[in-house]
Amino acid sequence: MEKKNEYQVTDVAGKLAKGFLRNPLTAVLGVFLLMMGYLALNVMPREEDPQIAISGGAVIIAMPGASPKEIENIIINPLERKLREVRGIEHIYGMAMDNVGIVNVMYYIGENREDSNLKLYDKVMQNMDEMPKGVMQPLIKPFDIDIDIPIVTVAFYPKEGSSVNDVMLFNKVREIQQKLNAIDNVAKTTLKGAHKAQYNVEVDMGKLAAYNLSLGQIMKAVQSVAVDVPDVKGRTQDKKLVIFGVENAIESVKDVGNVIVAQYMGSPIYLKDVATVTNGIDIQNFQDAQIQYKNDVEQTKMSPLTKQITLTVAKLAGTNAVFVADDVMKVLKAHEKEFADAGIGYLVTRNYGHRANEAVNELMSHLIITIFIIAFMLVFALGWRESIIVTFTVPAILAITLFVAYLSGQTINRITLFAFLLSLGLLVDAAIIVIENIHRHLHSHGGENKEMDELLVEATDEIGAPTNVATLAIIMTMVPMAFVGGMMGSFMQPIPYNVPVALLASLVVAYIFTPYLSLKLLKKPKHPHHHHHDVQKGEY
Repeated sequence: MEKKNEYQVTDVAGKLAKGFLRNPLTAVLGVFLLMMGYLALNVMPREEDPQIAISGGAVIIAMPGASPKEIENIIINPLERKLREVRGIEHIYGMAMDNVGIVNVMYYIGENREDSNLKLYDKVMQNMDEMPKGVMQPLIKPFDIDIDIPIVTVAFYPKEGSSVNDVMLFNKVREIQQKLNAIDNVAKTTLKGAHKAQYNVEVDMGKLAAYNLSLGQIMKAVQSVAVDVPDVKGRTQDKKLVIFGVENAIESVKDVGNVIVAQYMGSPIYLKDVATVTNGIDIQNFQDAQIQYKNDVEQTKMSPLTKQITLTVAKLAGTNAVFVADDVMKVLKAHEKEFADAGIGYLVTRNYGHRANEAVNELMSHLIITIFIIAFMLVFALGWRESIIVTFTVPAILAITLFVAYLSGQTINRITLFAFLLSLGLLVDAAIIVIENIHRHLHSHGGENKEMDELLVEATDEIGAPTNVATLAIIMTMVPMAFVGGMMGSFMQPIPYNVPVALLASLVVAYIFTPYLSLKLLKKPKHPHHHHHDVQKGEY
């Protein structure tokens, strides 16, 4: 009897199937991929929305005594021309005012913020010699969009019946702010609606005119006491350093009132003679924040408006919002008793980390439900063994995609997971095509005469070329999205980055694990009718 020629592999699909079909490391590779995906899922930073790189800054240049027209001609216009030389700048906005000029710079979205800030600073410093005489040192303030959006906001307020005033509330919140600043990956914290303690000086303009004084003299007198502190240094004969200091000159309302502002007819004029001095809060700060919250017992009843201080916490770009928010909550919980004893309550009005975690977990649960739906449908179409094989490929593909996303510095957010959901229907295509062709070969006439290994390799190799082309065509439809610019392009970037990776992973997983699992789970069916036909033909 002549032996049939062994099937010659022609496509990468058959080569992968043949190389991994009997390889003992194939199972290890499958477990490794699933573990890497699980690790990436737990380690990758979680956010509700992707952070978009926005860079820019403001150059502030003061020239005392200059008019807006002079500022425009000798500062704004020359500076705008020089800044146009910097690559990556999209917009420049100049503003000329009395004594000062401001030039705002906006880079193209997606430009590296640190590089942009450095280029802006270098260009200004390189051209300092061209600045006109009388111009002060420029102040360059880069935009910090990455860390300006808070992930946690907490409202602190005095409880009903407590004796907490504005200053006490501010001091207590300032203490907790200092502790939150020490948390890893916290970028900055701010206070909104806070009022600090200060001495308020209300000048009587009538008395001021009577003593022939000006407000400038009052300001100068107060500033000299509050700012200038005597500081005398010298060395003794034995070379010891001697430093003389005096106690702060202002410690009470009385001390402020006794500040000498001028001399009149040989007698000193005190601040208390022309002004009323009180110990209070910064009355020049008109920014107040109020809170109204639902009653715990009766949800429809609202509390009266209460003064509060909102503490905001922002995280560093690219860090896990969930972990940072949890660390903030732990610090607040640890100081709950301290707040209660002081008569201060607090409400968490925004927890971005909690929302991000919920969004990720919800989408992951939908992902799992979708996988089970696919598996259930395949049971009726191909059989339960084939369904198990295809179902395994989905988490393996997602594991590869997640791990690659983690290595490329991406975060898990609603757009990343949307990319996975978008590609989920496409991911099973390759595995279904392979398993369907294997199923056809197993049940076809003549399949019983082939070795199982040869049959699996041939079935996989047979559909390799058309499956590769079809997958490549889908990938090519996603690639143009990567070149979309502006805000929308940056926002949707995870789709063109992750969908092609997922589709390529689906090919590799389908060609490696589908034949391998088919060898373990599927068996060649018996063909009794063929055998019976041959016997009858022989007898005849």
